[in-house]
Amino acid sequence: MAIICTTTSPAEKEQEPKQSFENDQTPPIVFNPSLLNLQSQIPNQFIWPDEEKPSIDIPVLNVPFIDLSSQDSTLEASRLIAEACTKHGFFLVVNHGVSESLISDAHRLMGSFFDMPLAGKQRAQRKLGESSGYASSFTGRFSTKLPWKETLSFRFSNENNGSRTVQDYFSCTLGQEFEQFGNVYQEYCEAMSSLSLKIMELLGLSLGVNRDYFRGFFEENDSIMRLNHYPPCQTPDLTLGTGPHCDPSSLTILHQDHVNGLQVFVDNQWRSIPPNPKAFVVNIGDTFMALSNGIFKSCLHRAVVNRESARKSMTFFLCPKRDKVVKPPSEILDKIPRRYPDFTWPMFLEFTQKHYRADENTLDSFSNWVITNKNLI
Repeated sequence: MAIICTTTSPAEKEQEPKQSFENDQTPPIVFNPSLLNLQSQIPNQFIWPDEEKPSIDIPVLNVPFIDLSSQDSTLEASRLIAEACTKHGFFLVVNHGVSESLISDAHRLMGSFFDMPLAGKQRAQRKLGESSGYASSFTGRFSTKLPWKETLSFRFSNENNGSRTVQDYFSCTLGQEFEQFGNVYQEYCEAMSSLSLKIMELLGLSLGVNRDYFRGFFEENDSIMRLNHYPPCQTPDLTLGTGPHCDPSSLTILHQDHVNGLQVFVDNQWRSIPPNPKAFVVNIGDTFMALSNGIFKSCLHRAVVNRESARKSMTFFLCPKRDKVVKPPSEILDKIPRRYPDFTWPMFLEFTQKHYRADENTLDSFSNWVITNKNLI
């Protein structure tokens, strides 16, 4: 079967909120890790304000381990998830059923991609306003507080059985020589989608909703997979790998390599979640916070870098099918007054890609934007 490569035209730009993208006429700096790491001084664009600079010696966040292997522990798992998600939205899942060899292959190929020369990676260059492609920091979007990282993002669709979205992306964007990449990440995304649906059952139980409700809502998900590379930095105390933000998506499933770097802001203090090769880090995103009517929290988190070691991680962002209307189930709305307006995921995605740099206020700012632009749905 021939592969048809298509692109999606961006939606019309709506009214700008208060925090908009910078319009700096200066040519963007090029983030080339192989060159920047040789410099003793990092460019000013990567230096963060004093109040946002990283904390090094911080306590570990106590997050529950959710064992997915035992049906007998479902009620206890839902209780632990509810406790974590009403406070900070983070937990770990173990005995998840995802093949260790698949995870290993995905990490290996991620390393191969980021080890390529910059010109090779730029064959998949991410275009402004789009969510797929290679991004070297945010150099094309912002001119200050740039993150010390590079990423490769691509779409995964579970809308049709047998959909080969990921395989097609690699073949169309990078060529047939990347067929193995497409095969491995297609399989990995399918595993993440299945794992997400299992977690959604537990989230439903945790919220007192039928366990099939959220599973059904996300069955035909239209999600985003992201590979992250945080190169070593000569002055890690001045910059951040990823700035403080809440994920706009519904659910994030993260697999870290052996290098520490993930930090979560809880009780007015940054805390770390150390790597665990046998566990996935799961956290609630803004879209699911809206689905839970604010009961479950989308928590501020960031990534730090270090001088000695590169850090890599794989992130699956679960997102609803494009035409799904994000609205809490009646079981929740019968108990708590409505906090957020109806919206669709493409609206929220466009907001974060074109109009707003994600932070702890993204969902509230987006809600105000939707209310102002009532003709969006």
